[in-house]
Amino acid sequence: MRPEDFIKEYEAALKTQDWKNVDPLFHDNACVTFSNGAIHMGKSKVRIAFENNFSMIKSEEYSIQNVRWVLKNESMAAFVFEFYWEGIINKNLTKGNGIGTIVLINENGKWILLTENLSKKTA
Repeated sequence: MRPEDFIKEYEAALKTQDWKNVDPLFHDNACVTFSNGAIHMGKSKVRIAFENNFSMIKSEEYSIQNVRWVLKNESMAAFVFEFYWEGIINKNLTKGNGIGTIVLINENGKWILLTENLSKKTA
């Protein structure tokens, strides 16, 4: 797998809204910061946060676009991107977007997410 392949796999896993499909893509020490500023450290805390989102946002569509690579070598990769999502919250269509940064590490030939930082897009 190449780091570019990770992005497609990550989008597909998120689309299922099922943690068991997302779990293998995260490092045990993963840290995720959501655009609301909430920081989730460690895979178990990340799992809780993602499962809360999955239960709150129905039929979510999530996409990563305009990827710009900061670093890519055989052991580590980092990229910035724009993200877009929409889904049903309390029976209402809701949308959002922002800017993200992801750092991947290569463990035994598999790219996994070490950290993800999402922020709201400003004008």
